[in-house]
Amino acid sequence: MTPPTTADTVLASLPTKNLIGGRWVEADSGRRRPVTDPATDETIAEVPDGGETETNRAIDAAKDALPGWANRPAAERSNILRRFADAMLDQQERLAAIMSREGGKPITEAGGEVAYAASFIEWAAEEAKRVYGETIPASSADKRIMVLRQPIGVAAAITPWNFPAAMITRKLGPALACGCPMIVKPAEHTPLTALALGELALEAGIPDGVLNIITGDAKTIATTLLDSFDVRALSFTGSTAVGRELLKGSATHI
Repeated sequence: MTPPTTADTVLASLPTKNLIGGRWVEADSGRRRPVTDPATDETIAEVPDGGETETNRAIDAAKDALPGWANRPAAERSNILRRFADAMLDQQERLAAIMSREGGKPITEAGGEVAYAASFIEWAAEEAKRVYGETIPASSADKRIMVLRQPIGVAAAITPWNFPAAMITRKLGPALACGCPMIVKPAEHTPLTALALGELALEAGIPDGVLNIITGDAKTIATTLLDSFDVRALSFTGSTAVGRELLKGSATHI
């Protein structure tokens, strides 16, 4: 683990921009949203106020990255995910400090969540090497039925504020392991943990466009994801009311 450090020092070194196609970028409008400490209401950072344009760019980046990531040998994807998990554990105290400051989670519990979140990536790294097909008994001797498992395409995740690391990695790990690039929309109250994870993912060698992170208006971003035929899977954790609306929107391109 890294030496103990203050939350303010950690925040000062954190990229607070959208991650699109491997680059840290502002919203086209230049607008930013405040991130506040729930204990004091102090503004501790600002992130881009992204919307439709930025989300469409992230979709395009993920779509462009899909062939290369899907065709990369499973063992190589596994090695990259393993490095990502190791980086999270190496930066456990730093990630916990960020999570605690933006979400109010006790520092010990935040550190526990980082370890929990890393375990999803570690599990996915191992399972990436075991995405097997099947041979199914046929109805007659002159037939052979084979099942191949292939990446579905670009995936998206919308995550809640209360587990800002674990709810991302439990969705991200399996998607990347299977060869699917992902777009992550973190909760508006806790986007900094997601951006810190994006930074570590790049350092671990995840290719440009395979992981994209968009901050901004939740409804606009979600609608843009649902309206795109290129987004083939959406994972959401949150309220039942919002889940109903996302299910309705998903039906268009089922």
